[in-house]
Amino acid sequence: MNFNRLQLDPHQVEVGEAKMKRFCLAVLVLCLPLTNVMGQTADAPAATLQERTEALFKPSLDLLDVKLTVDAMVDASVRIDVVKAEIDRMATTIAAMAGENGDEATRLNALKRYLYESGVWNQNNPFRYDLSDPLGSMPANRLLQRYLVTRRGNCVTMPILFVVLGQRIGLRMTLVEAPLHLFVKYTDADGKAWNLEPTSGGGFTRDEWYRQKLPMSDKAVANGVYLRALSHEESVAVIASFLLEHEIDAGQFENALSVSDILLRHYPNFAYGLVKRGSAYHGLLRRELATKYSREEDIPPDLKAEADQWYRQNAEAFAKAEALGWRPQDGEAR
Repeated sequence: MNFNRLQLDPHQVEVGEAKMKRFCLAVLVLCLPLTNVMGQTADAPAATLQERTEALFKPSLDLLDVKLTVDAMVDASVRIDVVKAEIDRMATTIAAMAGENGDEATRLNALKRYLYESGVWNQNNPFRYDLSDPLGSMPANRLLQRYLVTRRGNCVTMPILFVVLGQRIGLRMTLVEAPLHLFVKYTDADGKAWNLEPTSGGGFTRDEWYRQKLPMSDKAVANGVYLRALSHEESVAVIASFLLEHEIDAGQFENALSVSDILLRHYPNFAYGLVKRGSAYHGLLRRELATKYSREEDIPPDLKAEADQWYRQNAEAFAKAEALGWRPQDGEAR
């Protein structure tokens, strides 16, 4: 999935008991700090954040509702009503381009044409892959509102918009995970499933291509970590992981753990969510121990006991992800 590139952090910290001597070899996300473009949400108690995150899974919410709610939780300047109105206008135009009696193939072609070909329908300004930030490393670039304004997207915003519009014109589409990437699974009128790549004009793409370009383990594929059509509930968890990243970036590791509790409850095999959970525990350990104590004997006994729990939770999260077939090098070009 293309939320953030991952790498191993070899930092070690002495924290007391023998099993803590080698501090976690944790995976940390290389996110750029939130820029001035991003609005800052007010600090909220973890319990309130959990309630708001749980509310994202209400059956009455579609993926657009979820994405815009998450974006607004990250950046208070997001105008949900304005973006929804624009999406509705876009869907109406695409449906008109397909014609009243347009079949599924015609509607799919109209969707691709609207997004990726220049014309009066998009003011001769089609949506393009943002080569300056193709991985969506800048948090501001993962806002759907920004994508609609700039017409430059990434492997998060482009597939989400594609699915949202496709569903609005009656096409059966859902999100799919690959390492550091999202794409779209489309089921045609005959019940055949096709991969569509929104970062490349919505073209048809084989599983083998993703496996070649974005290396992944056979185990991860067999366990459905990658290349599997996500359910609505799983798609919500994937979209809401932006909130999890935001809390880690802000150093709000307790909040990040509260969010991860909800996401993993709804999507237990969400490998990326497990990795981020492990990273949040790593952040707690660094903040409360590595940056405050230079000597083991200075660490209060109660903190040592709590740190032992954090260490175990960190190791458990990464172990679960690895058991599913996730690897730190997933998605890295050979």
